Amino acid sequence: MRIFGRLGLICACLFAAAGAQAVDVLRVLAWPGYADSDLLTAFERKHGVDVEVIEVGSDDELWERATAGARAFDVIALNTAELQRYIDAGQVLPLRMRNIPNTQLQVPRFQNASGIPGLMRGGHQYAVPYTYSEMGLIYNRRLVNEPPTSINALWDPRYRGKVLAYNGSSHNFTLAAQSLGLPDPFRLDAAQFTRTIHQLRALRDNVLHFYSRPEEVAESLRREEVAIVYANYGRQQLRQLERAGGFDVGYVIPREGALAWLDCWAVLRSAQDPALAEAFINHMLSPAVSNQLTVRQGLSNTLSEPRESGRIIWLEPVEDYARRALFWERILAGHRGGQ
Repeated sequence: MRIFGRLGLICACLFAAAGAQAVDVLRVLAWPGYADSDLLTAFERKHGVDVEVIEVGSDDELWERATAGARAFDVIALNTAELQRYIDAGQVLPLRMRNIPNTQLQVPRFQNASGIPGLMRGGHQYAVPYTYSEMGLIYNRRLVNEPPTSINALWDPRYRGKVLAYNGSSHNFTLAAQSLGLPDPFRLDAAQFTRTIHQLRALRDNVLHFYSRPEEVAESLRREEVAIVYANYGRQQLRQLERAGGFDVGYVIPREGALAWLDCWAVLRSAQDPALAEAFINHMLSPAVSNQLTVRQGLSNTLSEPRESGRIIWLEPVEDYARRALFWERILAGHRGGQ
């Protein structure tokens, strides 16, 4: 694995002699902890390529990087709800499942692509499940006497200036709608959208920071008085805090239920060699790699039976990604004008 691409001269010559396209680097967009460098060594050696992994901290950043066009990527990790706009925009390719035989190692519910909303379109499968987690609440036992029971703890004035929330436009509008008890937090009409804007302004005024990457939470807990954390990365964040040591924290699923993501691998339209990209996905589904999601990150993998952890609400496509992103930036900037 490497940070910057370099041309493998010998491999390039061999590929050219065989009449094949010379690909010296496979570029991957992923989330923290999804593709550790030591787990990619066998793939790199087998295929004579280097894997360059760019980690992202939000769905907004993922979309911007994947669609920028400046430096093309080959493989992307994204949740099933986000996948829909990539399919709509023609940004991802249908998968040739014969090139990903390790899907046969997955538990039955993840092998059944037609039974997972969002994976199929027009009879084609566009992504393969990789990992998943609910997004619960982490609380600091030193500052919180009783475990929080509601998502509205993020808005509780008792914790003003002691809350960490996630910097993500789509998730936060859904979260605000959930806190308001709206019937469908993924599809908001005009009046509901206005209500969630007001709710997010209130959240902004109650938080200490909005974070993007999981390691930021540990840093804040060390330096500052943090009582409640919205765990966008779920149990991965809890595992990081446990390993870091020195934190007395708990983790709960609120009574409203926890939003949950199912992250998948997909091949981008910009892939230099789609077959190589599919081989990478197959490698990531090998037991030696997938099981490390649980061992190292505390995340669930698709080769083991799911861990039941309370009521979860799987993410769904939202009514307007661009509009949510626009107004979220205004909220962060302190914009208080009308729509």
